[in-house]
Amino acid sequence: MTPGLMCDDAQICFAEAVAGSAAWLGRGLSCVCAQRRESDARPSFDLTPSEEECLQRLQIRIDIAYNSSILEHQEALRALWNAAFPDEELHGLISEQWKEMGWQGKDPSTDFRGGGFISLENLLFFARKFPKSFKDLLWKQEGNRSAWEYPFAVAGVNITFMLIQMLDLEAVKPRTMVGAIFLKFLSEDESAFDLLYCIAFKLMDHQWLAMRASYMDFNTVMKTARHQLERELLLEDITRLEDLPSYSLLTR
Repeated sequence: MTPGLMCDDAQICFAEAVAGSAAWLGRGLSCVCAQRRESDARPSFDLTPSEEECLQRLQIRIDIAYNSSILEHQEALRALWNAAFPDEELHGLISEQWKEMGWQGKDPSTDFRGGGFISLENLLFFARKFPKSFKDLLWKQEGNRSAWEYPFAVAGVNITFMLIQMLDLEAVKPRTMVGAIFLKFLSEDESAFDLLYCIAFKLMDHQWLAMRASYMDFNTVMKTARHQLERELLLEDITRLEDLPSYSLLTR
């Protein structure tokens, strides 16, 4: 069995398990700069004009659904294949070959519904920015692995979704300290979301190995990775994403 792939029944179980509990709510973190109304469940944080502009651009990216009829989307999907399997010719955008990457079926577009086009952009950024770590995770080359591994590509889509929820990126203003801190990084580097994605993916796999997890443990591993990422973003000496302890897990 190809590393990172599961049988059809296992894939269905994995997809149902993830879909059932992916929308975790981040804890509201208060600070003196929070402005709370009595009707608000969580505080909100004022943004600088630069932060507001960067958030709006990121929200536009988040709102773009994957569309298999758009040439740019087709090209991005082919580019992802070429990054993952440079020596193997792709026979079509709908092909059984996609299962080698950890998609649930022969048409990856059906798996993008939870993450949109940005989840494909995240995977492609990862492949180009940190090719060694990308390949290590794709082929499960590090550590003692489970007999039933998480499917690489589907896990990647879920990480995109998890980060959107964790950072509360669909809100007009951040309502957690973690979200506010991230927008500061985003205003300084517009690739911050993509970079945080790479860190989160590698951290999730690190936690997977530490917990000796199998595919039914995926949600537990994701929650653990999320909490660790939140803790790291709140460290006082973090001035950029490259300062996060988990960034050191990545290799180019």
